[in-house]
Amino acid sequence: MQTTLYGEYRKLDRGGEAQRSLAYLRLRRAIQNTIESGAFPPGQALPSERDLAKKLALSRVTVRKAIGGLVEDGLLTQRHGAGTFVAERIVKSFSRLTGFTDDLRARGLKPRVKFLERGVGEVTPEEAMALNLSPGADVIRLRRLRFADDKPLAVESTAVPATVIADPNAVKLSLYDALEEIGCRPTRALQRLRAVALGADEAKLLDCDAGSPALAIERRAFLDDGRVVEFTTSLYRGDAYDFVAELHGD
Repeated sequence: MQTTLYGEYRKLDRGGEAQRSLAYLRLRRAIQNTIESGAFPPGQALPSERDLAKKLALSRVTVRKAIGGLVEDGLLTQRHGAGTFVAERIVKSFSRLTGFTDDLRARGLKPRVKFLERGVGEVTPEEAMALNLSPGADVIRLRRLRFADDKPLAVESTAVPATVIADPNAVKLSLYDALEEIGCRPTRALQRLRAVALGADEAKLLDCDAGSPALAIERRAFLDDGRVVEFTTSLYRGDAYDFVAELHGD
C-alpha cells in the first residue's frame, strides 16, 4: 500500500525544481488519490511523517502541511501518540442505486440498525405526493438509526406503500433486501441532497454536537413499471460520508 502512495506521488511529480513549492499539494493529492482508489482503506495507518519525508525527499514541514490539509478536510485523523489514519468515512456514489447496507458491506464494514419507529399508518399529504398514492392509503413507516460497526452514521425515515410491504416487521436490517425478496427491488431513483446543520435531537442520536454539519438526502425509488416503492429522507453525518458523482461531457 505504501508503494502505491509513493508511485502516485511520483506520477504527479513532473514539475521539477520550478514547482518545488507545490510539493505539499502533490503529496496531498497523491494521498487523496490513494485513499479514493481503496488502496488505503478506512482505519489504515499512513507512513510516519519521517518515513514519507525520507522516501520522497521532502521536508518534514512539507509532509506535515499536506497531511494537515487532509485532516482539515476530514479524510485523515490523527491520534496522539499513535499516528495518522484514514478517517472512517463512507464514499457513496450517486451513479449506482444502492442501499445503506450495500454501501457498508462493500467497504468491509458491519451494518447495524436500531428501529426508532416501525408501524403502519394512513399516508400523509407529503407521502401521498411522493409515492403517487391516493388520500387514505396505508403505508408502513420506518425510522431507523443506521450504524457502521458501532458508530452511528445516519437517521432515516422511510415510507413504503402497504400494497408493496404490508408488515413493517418484514424489514430487518435492509429495506432493499426485503424488497428484493418479493421481487420489488427498485431499479432507479431520484435523489436530492442539501447541506444542513443538525438539530439537538438528531445530533444526540448521531453522537454529534448540535449544529454539526450533515447531509440531508431525499430519495424516491421506482420499479421498472414506474411505481414508487420508497420515499426516504435521511440525515448523514457530514464527517463520515462523502458523496461522489461521475459526470460525462456531451
